Amino acid sequence: MTKYNTYTLTNGLRIIHLPSPSPVVYCGYEVNAGTRNETATTEGMAHFCEHTTFKGTQHRSALQILNCLERVGGDLNAYTNKEDTVYYAAILREHIDRAVDLLTDIVFHSSYPQAEIDKEIEVICDEIESYNDTPSDLIYDEFENILFRGHPLGHNILGNAEQLRTYKSADAKTFTDLYYRPENTIFFAYGDIDFRRLVHLLEHATCDIKGTAADISASIDATTLLPTSYPHEPIIIDKGTHQSHVMIGSRAYSVHDDRRMALYLLNNILGGPGMNAKLNLSLRERCGLVYTVESTMVNYSDTGLWCVYFGCDPHDVKRCMRLVRKELDKMMEQQLTETQLRAAQKQIKGQIAIACDNREQFALDFGKSFLHDNVEKDITHLMEKIDALTTAQLLQAAQDIFAPEKTVTLIYQ
Repeated sequence: MTKYNTYTLTNGLRIIHLPSPSPVVYCGYEVNAGTRNETATTEGMAHFCEHTTFKGTQHRSALQILNCLERVGGDLNAYTNKEDTVYYAAILREHIDRAVDLLTDIVFHSSYPQAEIDKEIEVICDEIESYNDTPSDLIYDEFENILFRGHPLGHNILGNAEQLRTYKSADAKTFTDLYYRPENTIFFAYGDIDFRRLVHLLEHATCDIKGTAADISASIDATTLLPTSYPHEPIIIDKGTHQSHVMIGSRAYSVHDDRRMALYLLNNILGGPGMNAKLNLSLRERCGLVYTVESTMVNYSDTGLWCVYFGCDPHDVKRCMRLVRKELDKMMEQQLTETQLRAAQKQIKGQIAIACDNREQFALDFGKSFLHDNVEKDITHLMEKIDALTTAQLLQAAQDIFAPEKTVTLIYQ
């Protein structure tokens, strides 16, 4: 595998670059701040800052920001999740200096003008209403809030409209001054560019941004403990939907827990993207009860979650739940054969290899690994970990995570 280039500037900004023969460069800043960095009075703040960061800097108006890369065919984007905020661009390699300058300007010099904020808050509120109209998406957030109730990880990323309308320029500045700092941020790049030139561009772009030795760990959620329990009786919420939406799952392993690899493979066997996933075969192919059934796992820095989602006719909910439970029980009670294990390993390794061909997503992924763990994402090492898994490890992970007394069920009807 091609070697990464890495460097740390004197202000603490870490840089990671993966060479590629492609003339298209994916690059950007990943900030170690997301929904879990919010308090009860700042819910939705990370996403709010992501939106309003584009609304003007000390050097550019909102329109100038939008036009900067667009006029040379580039693309500028951003997103927020529970632990990160990411600002990134896709650009031809000859315009890397333009991308570095713009991205640095919006991340570290945004002015958050109140007039622009007042307009953008209504855009975010429209986004919230659109999300509320999509129960198949909304149920994921509600489910996570049940698993992590009272903890920032349970916060809805978008926040709520009433609270958002109280946020001002000063609120955005307070949040970003705390978290948008060189030592809490990395710059990633994937493409055919000279690394020494990239370092020089970033040194010049960030020369006025000083790092600090201040410890921000206490401001994350160190004093907020994860809840020790959650409800196990089905939670039924009347949404007035034509179709019922169901989610079944539990808390799971953190990104630092070696057992997550066994769950990763189990999750793919049960409800991964393959049409031969066990839940798809059971609920859709054999019984014709659902259009979509999938399982998902998420690893956070100190915990995780695993869940199954499906949508079906209301009168089929109980039958679908029984079929899901049957597949989970099989995984808990019957150890896979070596032949089944090797087939599952072969399948997921092929899926990983194909996914890596999505250069934009791979750039975001290796940036995230570098941001949180200071490690260079190594696909060869990942494949080796998958090959090293045993049937006993998968059985133990299933018993840890899938037991009925550990799962939560949420139903929209």
